Order: sequence, then structure tokens, then C-alpha cells
Amino acid sequence: MKVPLLDLITQYQSIKAEIDRKVLEVLESQYFILGPVVSECESLLSQYIHHEYCLGISSGTDALLIAMMAEDIGPGDEIITSPYTFFATGGCIARLGATPVFVDIDPGSFNIDPSRIEEKITTKTRAIVPVHLYGQLADMEAIMKIAQKHNLIVIEDAAQALGARIGSRHAGTFGHYGCFSFFPSKNLGGAGDGGFVTTHSSERFEKLKKLRVHGSAPKYFHSLIGGNFRLDAIQAAVICAKLPYLDGWINARRANAGHYRSLIREAGLLDRGQLTLPDEVCGFHSYNQFVIVTQPGHRDPLRKALTDAGVGTEIYYPVPLHLQECFQYLGYKTGDFPLSEFSSTHSLAIPIYPELTDQQKIHVVEHIARYFNQPSN
Repeated sequence: MKVPLLDLITQYQSIKAEIDRKVLEVLESQYFILGPVVSECESLLSQYIHHEYCLGISSGTDALLIAMMAEDIGPGDEIITSPYTFFATGGCIARLGATPVFVDIDPGSFNIDPSRIEEKITTKTRAIVPVHLYGQLADMEAIMKIAQKHNLIVIEDAAQALGARIGSRHAGTFGHYGCFSFFPSKNLGGAGDGGFVTTHSSERFEKLKKLRVHGSAPKYFHSLIGGNFRLDAIQAAVICAKLPYLDGWINARRANAGHYRSLIREAGLLDRGQLTLPDEVCGFHSYNQFVIVTQPGHRDPLRKALTDAGVGTEIYYPVPLHLQECFQYLGYKTGDFPLSEFSSTHSLAIPIYPELTDQQKIHVVEHIARYFNQPSN
């Protein structure tokens, strides 16, 4: 049986008519840059996350970058974030000449540990960038208290967490900015790159709008140096077509996660300590990924066994940021963030997409159990 890590073809076929119609409207209008479809998309996203100011951006990476640019973050500034995340989180900080300052994670959630943040704050600290990894929010109540105490900006990296929430409050609405991605593998994915940024402030929103178009308002009059950070109209059309289905897809992912937990528990993998599963510790998890953690020495051979059984997997992320070659100048070394390092070398993502069948989930867990039940393991 084949169980791909993600099956976007099945998803597309299920709503093909809506996507095709919406994209065709853009093609027929020949209005590709900003325009009514992008405005419609921004309005729908605003309604979805109950947040007044949402701005379509060219990618999740650019959403982070433009938020930092809006705060004039640059050389001499320190930005606190997690080393266990996609590269863009730290890369955008460094790209602006600021210094990433890493804080280790809470192993139950994979998110930044708020209890370790204050010890890293200095007179140069400007912002905290919590990452809502895999679709679960970081502890935003604790993080916002720290930020308010020290007068720091909070930029939420919510690239994997659209639809996640604490109570009725969505990811990306706690901090001064929320940054989201429409990369195709996300719960709400486009047909290429795209994203959006949120803010509470009308002044910040107006600055973001300028920065999105090279710092100009009106056209060709530049009060700021910005960039080309516009959301493509075709991507906006795809998002408009998909957004009504997002909650159903997230609920299916959550149901799949619950089924996996039951199957893994029934197989005895938890009792024997062969696997551990992350906790749902902070609100409503949207399960962009479902990640298991193995005993030392078992992640890579388990991945091979699953590949041989036709099961797609992925490692998020094999090298934490503080050990990446390009960040050697920061002076970190192996052992500085042991929980992030452990997660990087022991975690494995298995398929969680909403169209996953019960038979496919059973197949995945059967082959995990089969690997661990071999005499040599």
C-alpha cells in the first residue's frame, strides 16, 4: 500500500471546479498584480481569524521579513527565537543584519520554552519571534507577559498554524504581528508561494502596505525602502477557493491524529518506550504535521523501513539553526540547546493529510510496530 506524506492531487480533485473557476476569473480579467481578488482574499482571511488587518504577502518568509522591516530591525538588534524551526525564522533576522538569539524548546510541544526567555534578554533585545511549530501555538500568554515587561515586539511565526487557536483567539493575533505561509504543503496551501501578515495597529498596517510595494504611496513616490512583497492574484484566487474547506480539513487532521494515538497506544509502542508523542499543551492544534519521537538510534532505520513499505515521511528539521554552517559566526556549539538537538535527531513526521484513510493509518502503524518488534530492535 502506498501512503504518501501528502496527497495534494486528491485534495485538488475534490474541489477542482471551485479552484478552476476562481483562477479562470483572474486569467480572464488579466488583473494579476494585487487588485480585487487579492483584496477579497485579505477580507476573507480577516473574517476567518477575526482580525481587522490582514495583508497578502509573497511568501511566509517575506511575511516575517516585512514585519521585521516595519519595526526597523537591523544591525545591533537582537531577536530571540527558537533554533528548532524552518530556516526562514532565523534567516530573516540575519538577513536584516540583526542577531538571532536562540532559546531551547519545551520537549512536549516543540515550541520555545518561555521560562528560558528572560535570561537571554539584554539591552539590545528588540523582539521575540515565537514559532507555532507543526500547528500548535506556543505559550503566548507567558510570552506576551515577558514582552510587555521588557517593552519588546512580538512577531508570531504562524506559518504552520493557520486555524490553530487558544479558545476563540487564533494564532497570529496575540503579538504585534502574525506571519503566515500558503506554501502548498500547508493546511491552506496555494499553487506556489504566498502568505499574509497580520497586525493590530492601523499605523503598522499602513507601513506594511507601503513596504509591500517598494515603500511607495502614491505610486512612484517612495518614503521608505521596501521590496516586492505582493501576493500574486492567482495565488489569492486559489486561497479564496480553498478557505471554506479549511476547518473541515483541520478537523480531519485532528481526527487522524487521534486515530494514530489510539493505534500507537494499542500497539504497545508507548508502554514499551519505543515511541513518544508530542503533547497537545496549548489550545486547538491544527496538525500541519504529526511528529513521532523515537529512541536514540532508531529514527533513520525506522524511516527506511517505512519508505520500503511505501510510507512517505519527512524529517523536520535535521539540523537546528544554531548548528547550521551559515550561523557558525554566532559561536554556538553542539550541546547548547540539547532539547532542540534531540528533536532534530529523533523526530519523524508521518502522513496526516485530511484525505488519509483508516486503512492507510493502520498500514503506517503496523509497519512502525513491525520495525520495533524485530528481534534486533
